[in-house]
Amino acid sequence: MARKGLIQKDKNRQKLEQKYHLIRRSSKNEISKVQSLSDKWKIHGKLQSSPRNSAPTRLHRRCLSTGRPRANYRDFGLSGHILREMVHACLLPGATRSSW
Repeated sequence: MARKGLIQKDKNRQKLEQKYHLIRRSSKNEISKVQSLSDKWKIHGKLQSSPRNSAPTRLHRRCLSTGRPRANYRDFGLSGHILREMVHACLLPGATRSSW
């Protein structure tokens, strides 16, 4: 189980990202349309003034049950070992277990 503080930090980052999503997208579109370099620098400054945690690259995908940040499967939203346990317990329909 991940520390609750780290999980909460990620939730706050998601909220910030959603809040500033339109602002960041519109600023990036303006930068691509503007020709003069000075105008690009002004728009870039506005983009830089937004909070650092509002950038989508700072988000982490975490396991829904444990909060583990690594080895996550996007289709299920679970980490590898939790996914394997659930498949062996027949809790995920359509997933087949393998043994070798």
